[in-house]
Amino acid sequence: MDALAGLLDGPRARGAFLLRMVMEPPWSVRIEDHAPLCLMCVTEGEAWIVPESGAPVLLRPGDMAVARGPDPYTVADAADRAPQARIGPGGTCHTLQGEPLAESMHLGVRTWGNAADGSTTMLIGTYQMQGEVSARLLDALPPLLWLPADAWSCPVSSVLADEIGRDEPGQSVVLDRVLDLLLIGVLRAWFSRPDAAAPSWYRAMGDPVVGRALRLLQDDPAHPWSVASLAAKCGVSRAGLARRFNDLVGEPPMTYLTGWRLTLAADLLRETDATVEAIARQVGYSGSFALSAAFKRLRGISPQQHRTGAVMPGRWQADRGRGRQP
Repeated sequence: MDALAGLLDGPRARGAFLLRMVMEPPWSVRIEDHAPLCLMCVTEGEAWIVPESGAPVLLRPGDMAVARGPDPYTVADAADRAPQARIGPGGTCHTLQGEPLAESMHLGVRTWGNAADGSTTMLIGTYQMQGEVSARLLDALPPLLWLPADAWSCPVSSVLADEIGRDEPGQSVVLDRVLDLLLIGVLRAWFSRPDAAAPSWYRAMGDPVVGRALRLLQDDPAHPWSVASLAAKCGVSRAGLARRFNDLVGEPPMTYLTGWRLTLAADLLRETDATVEAIARQVGYSGSFALSAAFKRLRGISPQQHRTGAVMPGRWQADRGRGRQP
């Protein structure tokens, strides 16, 4: 498995929130839904994305932005426009004075805005639960990722534009898979850019020694690895591998392996019905007790708490009950 494939083998939307937003200036929406990841693409007009910290980004037709939660951000027609509406957890959509907006701004199936013929149109796709996007992928992304139209090309965006307003059987499943493909296309284009702030382990994949070690750990996490056995597979000394791995990745090989095993376990807990015992053995632990101890030490909660603790961050409820499956 190559580095990018390993990183992208994670997005699994389940009932993701998708919306076409149509707006006419002046407009400004404050997003405080705590969703882990949101994709935004302008198809007509212009829109500013103003993160909580960092410089605002202007989106023009074809440009794509990916906002990593849970930090709030503002989407507006001008970078200095004061918010006029707030999207909060649980799908609430209100003015800043608390007046509900879901009904008044409903414009059709998965369409929301202040004017049906507004000059700006955006496609928005939101992953609502942490388990839908691996923590490893989220950790690799900046708070706000921006790709101009001339820096990427993905036919899936036009498919999403066509599918987002349909109201047909199984449509939510179709939209989930389209969103996954769109995210993969965007991230593949972003990681290929020389200015992409890729994580250290990703850059280390290009090293002939450390890259091989990383692939061995990623491809077979259940193996009883030690630094010595890993070094032997890579054809270097134990001390040499430990030093080189730490210099390039930023942590020792076994620390990286522990994080990788727990990342896999976290995804399996959310995505499957397998027992904690079975998951523990699948990712390289002797049993549920060993996995639970490691999980609590690094994540602060038990595997079972992680499995049952998923919450649905807010969705923009313009279309609840109007053709969208819950």
